[in-house]
Amino acid sequence: MDIAAQGNRTEQERQALEVAEDAREENWQHPSFCAELFQGNFKFNLIYPFPEQSESEKAEGTALINKVLDYLKANLDPIAVDETKEIPESVVRGLGDIGAMGIKIPKEYGGLGMSQTNYVRLIHAVASYCPSTAVLLSAHQSIGVPQPLKMFGTEEQKKKWLPRLAKGAVSAFALTEPDVGSDPAQMSMIATPTEDGNHYILNGTKLWTTNGVIAELMVVMALTPPKKLPDGREKKQITAFVVERDTPGFSILHRCDFMGLKGIQNGLLKFENVKVPKENILWGPGKGLKLALITLNTGRLTLPAACTATARTCLQVARTWAKEREQWGGSIGSHESSAGRLLFAAGATYTMESVGSLTSGMADQGNADIRIEASLGKLFSSGLGWRVVDQTLQLRGGRGYETARSLEERGDTPYPIEQIMRDFRINMIIEGTSSIQRLFVAREALDKHLKLAMGLFNPKAGLGEKFSTLIKAGFFYAFWYPKLWICSFWPMYTWAGGWESRYLRFVSNMSKKIARKTFHAMALNGPALERKQRALGRIVDSGMFIFALSAVLSRYLTRKKNGKLNPKETQLVKKICRSLRMDAKIALAKVRIAPGKSQIVAMSKSIMGGELAWLEEDIADVVGLSKARQKPPLK
Repeated sequence: MDIAAQGNRTEQERQALEVAEDAREENWQHPSFCAELFQGNFKFNLIYPFPEQSESEKAEGTALINKVLDYLKANLDPIAVDETKEIPESVVRGLGDIGAMGIKIPKEYGGLGMSQTNYVRLIHAVASYCPSTAVLLSAHQSIGVPQPLKMFGTEEQKKKWLPRLAKGAVSAFALTEPDVGSDPAQMSMIATPTEDGNHYILNGTKLWTTNGVIAELMVVMALTPPKKLPDGREKKQITAFVVERDTPGFSILHRCDFMGLKGIQNGLLKFENVKVPKENILWGPGKGLKLALITLNTGRLTLPAACTATARTCLQVARTWAKEREQWGGSIGSHESSAGRLLFAAGATYTMESVGSLTSGMADQGNADIRIEASLGKLFSSGLGWRVVDQTLQLRGGRGYETARSLEERGDTPYPIEQIMRDFRINMIIEGTSSIQRLFVAREALDKHLKLAMGLFNPKAGLGEKFSTLIKAGFFYAFWYPKLWICSFWPMYTWAGGWESRYLRFVSNMSKKIARKTFHAMALNGPALERKQRALGRIVDSGMFIFALSAVLSRYLTRKKNGKLNPKETQLVKKICRSLRMDAKIALAKVRIAPGKSQIVAMSKSIMGGELAWLEEDIADVVGLSKARQKPPLK
C-alpha cells in the first residue's frame, strides 16, 4: 500500500509522507488495546487484570529509589541547579556508581537489568526532586544509546558499549536539526561512504540534542545514499550511527538555555568530516528512522511517570497549603473554590498514575503492541499535568508566582511551584509535540482502513486493482459497520459491579461511536482527511479519554478484587469516571467531518498575508527588534 502515491500531493509532500510511511512499523505483531478501541472493539481483557509488580520486584525498585533519593538529597540542591544551570559532574559520576545510569541494561553487560516499571518508578522519584536530573537520566536511557543498542545492536556492539554506558558514560540521541523538526524528509545531515566502504563521513549539525553537550556516545541520524526503486525513482534513506564524542571533527557550537529545566545539557552540535566505522551502524543502512520510532514507543513511557511525579508534588503542596492557609474564618481548603482545585489535583494524579503504570506494565509483559498506548499516555499526562500545575500555582497565589529562592530569603516556605511550571511546560513539546502525537495516533488508528480501502483513491491504480479493492473492502465493511450500531446493554459487565459496569458499557458504546465517526470521516473526505487535523485530533482526544477511563477502571477493579482499596478511593474513582466520561463525549461532539477546504486555514493565510495586521497596532515592533538583534547562524 503506497499511501504517499495516493491523493493530490506535491512532490515535497509525497517525499515527506514516503519517508514517514517507510519508518512505520507496518505490521502489528501483538494485539493493541487502543487499536481495537478505535475500531469499535472494547477488549477489556487486554488490560484487565491490571499489571502489578511482584513483591520482590517492587522491593528491588523501592530499594534503588531510596538509595538514589538519599544520594541526591545529600549531594544536590535542585534550586541551585536551576540557578547555576549545572548538575555537578561529581553527581553524575555518583549516579553512575550506584547504578542509576544502567537500570535497564542487562546484568551481563554491567547494568541492573531491572524492568521498565522499576525504571519509570525511579524517573518518577527523581523528577519529584530535580526535574533536570530526571531528564538527564531519561535522555540517556530511554532514547540515548542504551535502549536502541539493546534492541537493535549486534553482540559485538553491545559488548563494546553497554558496560561503559552502565558505569555512567552519558549518551544522547541526535535527530533534530536547525531546519528540521517533525519532518525528517528535510534532513540535511549527510553520511557519505568512503571509497573502500569501511567508513562513513558525517557532515551537518544537530540541534536540541539533550545531553549532547556532555555525552560520550551519541546515536546520530544521517542521510545515507538513496535506495533505487524499480520505477527509477530514489527513496531517501536515514541511517543510525553510534558516534564517539572524541572523534575528530565533532564540536559543540552552542549550549541552549531554556525557560525551564535549566540544568539540562542541550545544544547545537557540529559534525565536520567526522569519520565513523561502518561497524557503528545500528540495525542497518536505511533503518534509522524506524529505529527511532520503535525506540520512542518505549521511551515515551518516562513522560507519564515524570508528569505524575509533578502532579503528586503539586498535590502534596496544595494539600498542605489548603490546610495551613486561613482566610475568611477557615482554611482555604474548606472553601469550595479551593476545594475544587484540590480534588482536581487528586483525581488527576490517580488517573495519570493509572495510565502510566498500565503502559509500563504492558511493556514489561511484552505481549501487546503499545505504540498507540505510549503516545496517548504521553499526550494525556502532559496535558492533564499542566492543568494540575496551573491550578496549584493559582491556589498558592502570589507565592506560587514567586521563586523558591525569594521565598526562602524572606522566611517563607520555599515551595518551588514557579520552577515546576517552567520545568513542566516542555512535556507537551519534547519527544513529539501534542499536535504530532495526535497525528501519529490518528495514522495508526486508521491503519486497517487504509490497508483495506485506500487503493480506491489511488489515481495510478488500474480498474482491476480498484475493483479488487472494492470487493475486499465491501466484504469487510458489510459485517464490521452494522456491528458498530449494536450497543452494549445490561447485563453486560455485571461481574464488575453496579456503577463500574455502567462505565464499562459506556466505554464499549463510546468506542463504537468513535469508530463510526472515523469511518464517516474517511468515506466523506478520502485522502483529504489527512488535512482535517482538528477533526482527527478531536477523535483522538475522545479515544484518549476512554483509554484513560479504561485504565482507571482496570486499576480500581483489580485493587478491589485483591482487597487493596485505600480509604476514599471509591469516591475518588467515581468522580474521575464522571469527569472522563464528560470529556470524551464533549471531544467527540466537536468533531466536524464535512468535506471541503478549511475556513480556519483560509483565515490563517489571511493573517499571514497581513490582512489583519491592524490588530497589532500600538505595540513595540517586537519582530523587527528581534530580527535586528539576530546574529548570523552558527556554522
